[in-house]
Amino acid sequence: MSTETKFIVLNSPSQTATNLNHAIFKTSAAEGFAGKFMSLFPGIGFGAAYKILQRVYKFGGQPVVLDYMTKKYGADFDERFGHKTGRTLLSATSGSLIGIGEVVLLPLDALKVKAQTAPEQLQGRGVVNIFMQEGFTLYRGAGLTAMRNAPGSFALFGGNTAAKSAMGVGEDGVRATWTQDAIASCVGAVASITVAQPLDVIKTRIQKRPFDSPESGMTIFRRLMQNEGLGGLFKGLTPKIIVVGPKLIFSFTVAQHLIGYFEQVLK
Repeated sequence: MSTETKFIVLNSPSQTATNLNHAIFKTSAAEGFAGKFMSLFPGIGFGAAYKILQRVYKFGGQPVVLDYMTKKYGADFDERFGHKTGRTLLSATSGSLIGIGEVVLLPLDALKVKAQTAPEQLQGRGVVNIFMQEGFTLYRGAGLTAMRNAPGSFALFGGNTAAKSAMGVGEDGVRATWTQDAIASCVGAVASITVAQPLDVIKTRIQKRPFDSPESGMTIFRRLMQNEGLGGLFKGLTPKIIVVGPKLIFSFTVAQHLIGYFEQVLK
């Protein structure tokens, strides 16, 4: 039993309720219902803006890049890798290129991370004020983010296409069912989260640093390896797959199915 648990258990019911109140709501413990409720969603504004723009850009942009690459390089990929493997690699490569472009949205992601892990850095500051004062410091870790997004998006779209290919979807105009889209999305999402996790750990630690106290990714990586070892790069992987995985699977499944539906309708 942890010290905190012992402290709660040994107190009276009223004192236990007070301790739980402070443990859950922290600085918002004395506020009303609305204040307490919103304190459970730190950074929701930045997070919502980032996720909506990211999903629209990624899931809407990848098919456009894939169409272009298929017309220009499809025959070369088929000749070199075979049709199925070539199709998978084209999908993965187009996804990787789109993933690199996500760096444009990095400031929103950085502010979301700060709101969740170091809210005192944003306290009393408006969005416009933050962007004007911090400027390009909000792009801190952009290179590392691009390095993370490239293999992550490669695995997401490549894993998805490979799974569909194994199920016989996409050949001769065969359209995926909801179930097949969900299975393919699950394969791609788990592969993407796993591949991107090491760089994601370092990126998050860069972003949570104070604005006036930057630290390079290499410095963080060296300290992480020294103190936590190789396992530190995959810290939080299981909870992330459990929490982030279903959201990515859901949005990717819906996006794919709707894109396929409208492509068929507009032909």
